[in-house]
Amino acid sequence: MAAVFVGRGRELAALRTALAGSRVVTVVGPGGVGKSRSARHLLEQADPGRAFVWVELSRLPDASGLVDAVAAACGLADHTSREPTEALCAWLAHRGPLLVLDSCEHLVPEVRALAAQLLTASPGLSVLATSREPLGVPGEHVVELPPLRSEEALELFLSRAAVAAAWLPRNRPPALLEVARDICRHLQGIPLTLELAAAQLTLHAPQDLAARLRRHIDPLASDTPRDPRRHQSLRTTIGWSHELCEPAERLLWARLSVFAGPFDEADARAVCSDEALPAAGVTAALDALVAKSVVRKAGQEHTVLDTVREYGGMWLGRLGQRDGIRRRHAAHFHHLVRQADQGWLSSDQGSWYQRLRARHRDLCAALDFQLRTEPAQALDMAARVAFFWSCCGRLHEAQTYLQRALNSPRPDGTDIARPRWALGVVLLLRGEHEHAHRIALACQAFAMAPGDGHDDRDRRLDAAYLLGISHLMAGRPLAARIVTDNVLDGLPGTPFDSAARLRCHLARTFALTATGLRHEARAAAEELREGCVALGEYWTRSYADYQLSLISLIEDRPASAARHARSMLAAKHRLGDSFGTALGLDLLAAAHAADGDPVQAARTSGAGHTLWQSVGHPQRGTPELAPLRAESERRARALLGDDAYEAAYQEGMLGTWT
Repeated sequence: MAAVFVGRGRELAALRTALAGSRVVTVVGPGGVGKSRSARHLLEQADPGRAFVWVELSRLPDASGLVDAVAAACGLADHTSREPTEALCAWLAHRGPLLVLDSCEHLVPEVRALAAQLLTASPGLSVLATSREPLGVPGEHVVELPPLRSEEALELFLSRAAVAAAWLPRNRPPALLEVARDICRHLQGIPLTLELAAAQLTLHAPQDLAARLRRHIDPLASDTPRDPRRHQSLRTTIGWSHELCEPAERLLWARLSVFAGPFDEADARAVCSDEALPAAGVTAALDALVAKSVVRKAGQEHTVLDTVREYGGMWLGRLGQRDGIRRRHAAHFHHLVRQADQGWLSSDQGSWYQRLRARHRDLCAALDFQLRTEPAQALDMAARVAFFWSCCGRLHEAQTYLQRALNSPRPDGTDIARPRWALGVVLLLRGEHEHAHRIALACQAFAMAPGDGHDDRDRRLDAAYLLGISHLMAGRPLAARIVTDNVLDGLPGTPFDSAARLRCHLARTFALTATGLRHEARAAAEELREGCVALGEYWTRSYADYQLSLISLIEDRPASAARHARSMLAAKHRLGDSFGTALGLDLLAAAHAADGDPVQAARTSGAGHTLWQSVGHPQRGTPELAPLRAESERRARALLGDDAYEAAYQEGMLGTWT
C-alpha cells in the first residue's frame, strides 16, 4: 500500500510559487527531511499537468556517469560520436521540460556546471534540484524544507504506526496521543526518523518506544532547519534503529549498502550470504528489514534510502568487509552478464535485455570496481554487456568501458578478440564508420591467424558480420556479400548453431537485398524469421522483419510491408531499442503511404522523426531505405496537401493521436 503524504501545505505552496518565477529552484534540507518525496508529490499530485523528467543521482558514485544518467532519463539514446554533453544540449535545445535533479549533494560542482550549460542551450528548460546544499547556479531560488511542524509530525507518525502495528487503538486515546507527541518531540519532526520509529511498534509498545528514545536522544530545543543537531538526531535515530535489529539484520543492512540500484532477493542472497549469514538467513533478515522500514519493497524489487544506505556503508567499512562484499557484488553481476550472453540465442533473450536494463547502475558499479582491481575481468564483462547496451542506446557507456578496459594493464595472454569486436560494433552504430572498418579488418586478420589456442570459428563469423555491416553502411553491398558468403561457405552449419553464425547470416541477408537478389533475400529472411519465432529470439527476428518489410515495399506489397513493420516494432519495443523502433516507424509510414492512407503515413513519419532525434541522427538505415522514405512523403503530400500533411506530421511528433 502506498504511504499517505502528510502535511507540507506551506512548503508546497512556496515551492509552486518558486517554480513559477524561477528557472532554477533547489529544495534544500538535511537528510531524511523529505526533499525528494515533497518534490515528487508536488509534481505528481499538486501539479499533475506539468511535464517533468526525473533524474535520480544519489547512487552515482562520482560525476563520470552524470550526463549519461540525465540523457537516459530524458529518453536520449545518442548514436553519434558527439560528446555526451553536446548531444544532451542539442536534444534539449528546442524542448522545455522541467528537469528534476534529485539528490545532488555529492555532485554539487558538476551539477552546477551541467545545469548552467543546459539552461543556456535550452531557453525553455527549468531545473528543480534537491540537495543538502544550494547548487550556486546564477538565478537560483532556494527553498528550505524544515522538519515537520508538531501536528504534522504527529499525523505522520500515527499514520505510519497504524500500518506497522494493527493492534494500536484506532480511536487514538489521549494517553496514546501524549506518548506519540513525546516521541515526535524527541525525533524533531524529521520524517525518516518518524517512519523508522513507527516501524518499531511491531516489536515495542509506544510507552517502551518513548522510554528507549529518551535514553538515546536528548530533547532538542532549536527550530533552525539547518541546525547540525538535527543531523545528530537523524544519525542517532538511525543508529538506534540499527541497535534494535538482530545481528543478522545489522550485517545484512551493512552489506546491502553495496547495491547501486534496485535489487531482488536473489541478488541479495548471491552478494550478501556466506558462512556468517547463510542464504536462508538473508531471506529472513531482508523480510525483517522491510518490516522495520530500513528496506523498502515494491513488487519483487527492494531499495534502501540514501541516508540509511550511507549508515550501512559506514558499518560495512568498520567491519572491514567493504572490499570483500564489493568483490562479491562485482562477481555476481559479472556472472549475470555471462548468463545473459550465453542466453542471447534463446527464448530468454528478451528477458535478459530487460533484466540488464533494470540492473544498469549495478553493472556500472561492478565494472568500475573490476577496472580498479581485476582489469582482465572488466575486459570480459565489458565485452559481453556491450552488445546488449548497443541495442538499448547505451553506446557512450559501452565505448567508454571498453576503451578503459582495453587500455588497462592486464595479464599476458588475455583474450582481446571479443572486446575489440564489441568496440567495432559500438563505433559502427555511433557513425564512426572508418574507425569501425579498421577494427573489422583487424578482427578478420586476427581470426584467421592460427596458433593462439582459441577456437576461431565464432571469431571468424563475428568478424565477417562486423566487416559485412561496415561495407553495407558504406554502400558496398557486393563486398559485404563476398565477405559473408566466404565465411559461411567455409564453415558449414545451420544459422542457429551459434549467436555469431546467426548474426553473420543476417548480414548476408542484408547484402542479398542490397545487391538486388530479392528472391534469395526473401527466402533467407523468412528462414531466419521462422527459426527465431520457434526459438523465441527477438533481435534477429526484428531485422528479418525489417528485410521482409523492405522487400515488400520495393515490390509494392504494402499490406505485407505493414505487417512485418509492426512485428519489427513489437520486437524492438520488447528489447528497448529506440534506433530499431525509428527504423520500423519509417517502414510503417511508407507502407501506409503505399496503401493510400496519407494521414497515418504522415503521423507515423512524425513519430519516427521524434525517435530519430532521440538517437541524435538524421534518418538512417540501409541505403535502400532512403528512396522509400522520400517516396512515402511525396505520395502522402500529394494526397493530403502540404498544410494537412504538416498538421498530421506534427500530431505524430507530439504523440497527440492514438
